[in-house]
Amino acid sequence: AVHPLWQSPLTIPGGTRQSPINIQWRDSVYDPFLKPLKISYDPTTCLHIWNNGYSFLVEFDDSTDRSVIVGGPLENQYRLKQFHFHWGAINDWGSEHTVDSKFYPAELHLVHWNAVEYPSFEEAVMEGNGLAVIGVFLKLGARHEGLQTLVDALPAVRHK
Repeated sequence: AVHPLWQSPLTIPGGTRQSPINIQWRDSVYDPFLKPLKISYDPTTCLHIWNNGYSFLVEFDDSTDRSVIVGGPLENQYRLKQFHFHWGAINDWGSEHTVDSKFYPAELHLVHWNAVEYPSFEEAVMEGNGLAVIGVFLKLGARHEGLQTLVDALPAVRHK
């Protein structure tokens, strides 16, 4: 089956940084100049989980540089704002992005913003270099203790 987002060309303007994308393995090119991405998260910056009506978000205190990413393709340090998941009604697809047109059951997005150049997340969202999102494809498998902690908290997050 074809995922609905891939049935017609996206008509949203905005150039080459559009989502979702299909990562084509054979077209991928190794960049020897790319530095490692450094991830530094302070668990005490986690504020709350909230229900936005169609999913849930885990939000972080982004008023300081306590949970940040730096390096890789990034010119600045970016602060963690929130993370959320994309998943489907069936296990065959749920991820937003694909690799060689293959969907994963779910995808984690860790959303960061450029606090060096912008005074707020809301302003950073509007800019080409304002956000940096780490996407992690999730597969079915053995119990994951870190994710289980989150899953155990979800029944308490009932209402929008």
